[in-house]
Amino acid sequence: MSRPALVCAALLATLLAGCGAPTQPLPMAITAAGALQIRGWVPDALKAQVTIAPVKGGQATNRWWGSKVSADALQQALDESFYAVGMKPLSPQPPARFELQAELVQLDQPLVPAVGVAVDVAVRYTLVDKAADGRVVYQRRIANTDEARLSEAIVSPSERLRIANERALRANIDLLLRDLVTLRP
Repeated sequence: MSRPALVCAALLATLLAGCGAPTQPLPMAITAAGALQIRGWVPDALKAQVTIAPVKGGQATNRWWGSKVSADALQQALDESFYAVGMKPLSPQPPARFELQAELVQLDQPLVPAVGVAVDVAVRYTLVDKAADGRVVYQRRIANTDEARLSEAIVSPSERLRIANERALRANIDLLLRDLVTLRP
């Protein structure tokens, strides 16, 4: 391929790729239907008794390419999800008994997004009982995969990555909440 053809191909690829698409918190939060299903199963000890510690891990999206998940976006999604199922207190006083710690430990995405984009995520969750000197009540690394198809964002591979990220993390949070309702602290 000649040099001008390579430059044109690179320019075309850049135009088709678009800008980075940061992952948004609300699409990562549990759906209203999922919250209604879980809300009735929340144990009394966890009702309005779980605060979310600042999330660790995550990465800001590059403005030129791709889609990453920031710690702030995951924090907001967790806050919204725990509020929706009734585990997060409405006010900071009195202090909640439990604290959830979350760390985004894995976000595997394809280097070059193809027709369908699959994203693997893993988050390490730890629920500690602050009333019992920080005793760990629950600890688990939840890993899952989700995808976005070409038809969902035909022109922008970054948008497909964003959609796949949001779906994978929503499913991850849903798995966490379904685990927590089985606890009897």
